[in-house]
Amino acid sequence: MQPHLILGNSSRRFSGVTSTMLQVLPHQQKACSVAVLGAHHVPEGTRVIGLLEAIVMLRELSEDEPKVIFHARRNDEMIQALLLRLFSRGKLKIVFTSTAQRHHSRFTRWLIRKMDGVISTCQAAASYLREKPQIIIPHGVDPDTWYPAESKTALWKELGLPGKKGIGIFGRVREQKGVDVLIDAAIPLLKKEPDWVVIIVGEITQDQTSFFKAQQLKINRAGLAKQFVFTDKQPFARIPILFRAMSIITALSRNEGFGLTVLEAMSSAVPVIASTAGAWPEIINTNQAGRIVPIADIAATQQALSALINADDILDSLAIHARQRILEHFTVEQEASKLLAYFQSLQ
Repeated sequence: MQPHLILGNSSRRFSGVTSTMLQVLPHQQKACSVAVLGAHHVPEGTRVIGLLEAIVMLRELSEDEPKVIFHARRNDEMIQALLLRLFSRGKLKIVFTSTAQRHHSRFTRWLIRKMDGVISTCQAAASYLREKPQIIIPHGVDPDTWYPAESKTALWKELGLPGKKGIGIFGRVREQKGVDVLIDAAIPLLKKEPDWVVIIVGEITQDQTSFFKAQQLKINRAGLAKQFVFTDKQPFARIPILFRAMSIITALSRNEGFGLTVLEAMSSAVPVIASTAGAWPEIINTNQAGRIVPIADIAATQQALSALINADDILDSLAIHARQRILEHFTVEQEASKLLAYFQSLQ
């Protein structure tokens, strides 16, 4: 019997954590009773509850019903779950997913010790936990949302982008995302490749204005303003289309919890050049599905780009293997299924 499920959703700001919760939500709703603690960003028709309603729900459960699993992904969600446990009469189990690749604070470690189960999303994140997680369940993506373009050439023209081929980077425009690494690596190459354009897709927040201007200055001094496009923040519906249109996607973060960008690119059959941040080395795994470069290594990034630009046979091979690797190991349906199986084991 599948357990009842409460999903923590405490942050008003849309983040990667929010995204991963929302992506598995429809699959979990098909399999069991799901309630989300917090209305932020959830789709219409989702059952949303508050703490008091959750307490009532727990108290009304009969003894022969399965226990309720609270899935927390943030510190404050673990706190909410512990408060609920006080009133649950033994009917609540708490699971925490740890994605952070950093050493946890003493308080966070204390909270984690109070959990009934701990999940990590990759070996790199698991290595930062004092005690090993019970299971590693990587995130997944929906291959029906992130799918290959029928014709990149036609899509590129439809989008009205300059040039003929794109090198994309996605995420807020800031140093942490490695936007400067891509720009520094690409400038010498693009001087010789007028058909190639770097597309930088992401919001430019006020606190990053000076960083953004510094990047623009480098581009302008190189005389390449027409080959670098900053799109600013885009509607979510447009993002998968932009992914499909790229010939290469880079993910060059200096640090990352997990990093869905690489999964989304690979599912879209776009070759990826990724840094060693997040779960990316584990996802790409071999040179057949992408290229891995050291963090903030401009020379290595430039070398990887140079080897792929105008190497259509290599790009085609990488695209095929990347898409296949996602279908075999990293779909959101697989993630949801593994989560539910683990929750059920806690009954």
